[in-house]
Amino acid sequence: MEQRLNYAPCGFLSITHEGVIAEINQTLLNWIGFEQTDLLHRHLEILLSTPNKLIFHSYFYPTINLEQHVEELFIHLKHKDGMSIPFLMNARLYTEDMVERIDCILVKMKKRIDYEQELRSAKKLLEAAYQEKDQALANLKQIHVEIEQQQAKLLEMNATLVELSETDKLTGLKNRRFFQEKLEQQFNSFYETAKPFSLCILDIDHFKKVNDTFGHQAGDAVLVQLAQLLTQRAGNEDIVARYGGEEFVIILPETEIVAAKELGEQIRQTVALDNWPTGQVTISIGMATVTLEDTGTTLIKNADDALYASKENGRNQVTHFCDMK
Repeated sequence: MEQRLNYAPCGFLSITHEGVIAEINQTLLNWIGFEQTDLLHRHLEILLSTPNKLIFHSYFYPTINLEQHVEELFIHLKHKDGMSIPFLMNARLYTEDMVERIDCILVKMKKRIDYEQELRSAKKLLEAAYQEKDQALANLKQIHVEIEQQQAKLLEMNATLVELSETDKLTGLKNRRFFQEKLEQQFNSFYETAKPFSLCILDIDHFKKVNDTFGHQAGDAVLVQLAQLLTQRAGNEDIVARYGGEEFVIILPETEIVAAKELGEQIRQTVALDNWPTGQVTISIGMATVTLEDTGTTLIKNADDALYASKENGRNQVTHFCDMK
C-alpha cells in the first residue's frame, strides 16, 4: 500500500466480495487498536457487533451488489479493547483482473458524539431551568422545543433503520432477511399444526441480456414491474420477497402440491403475457412443498433445484420438486 494512503487522514479498508479483509491502512489500525497481522485475511465480521452485522447483511451487501456503491453508511467497529467506535463509511465495488474488491473509506463520527453530548447538556440545563425564576422559564421553554426536535429526528432515524433492515430499496418488497424470519415462523407453525405450506423461487430468464441490451435502468424497471405483478397475484397470507438480484421468493401458507403448481403456472402466464418496456419477459419457477424431513435449508434447496431444472429444460416453465424424483 502506498505510504500516503497508509497514513491518510481517513480509514481505508478493502474486502473481498465474501467479506474477507484484503487491505487495511495504518490510520484505521491505529483507531481500532489492531495490528495488520490481527486482521489481514480475517472476515470483517470480527469487527462488527450483532446489530452491525445485521446492517451489513440487510443493507450493505444488497446495495453494493445492486448499485456498486454505498454512501454515508453509519456503522460501529469494535476496538481491540472492546469499545465501539462510530464511523461514517463510503464503499465502492470494482473488479480488477477478474477479482472483485470492495474499497471502503471510513471517517470517525466525532460530530455524532458531539451531538449526543449536546443532548445530555440540554437535559442538564432543563433540570436546572426548572429551579430558576421567570427568566429561566423562558429559557426552559426553548430547551423543551430543541429537545423535542432532536428526539423526533432520532425516532425518524430509528424507524428508517428498521424499514431498511426489512425492505428491498428498489422494489419495495420485503428482503431476504425478512423472508428468512418468516420461513422460520412458517416451520414453527407447521410443526405445531401439521398444515403444509409451499415455497416458490422464481428467476427472470436472460435478465443479463436485458441489462446489456437496454441498460440497468430498464432492468430496474423490469424488476419493479415484476414485483408488482407478484404482489397482485399472491394471496393475502402469502409472503413475497426479493431474494437477491433477479430472484424472488413466495411463501405459500396452507398450500399443497397441486395448488402450488396451479398458482405457479398462473404467475408464469401472467408474466409472459404482460406488456414490458423491453419486449417479452419470461420467468422460470421452482417449487417445493414441505415434508416432515425438511428444514428451512432443505426446502430452499429443493425449490432451487426445481428452478434449475426449469432453466435446464428450456426456461419459461414451472417445475415442482416432487416431479423430479
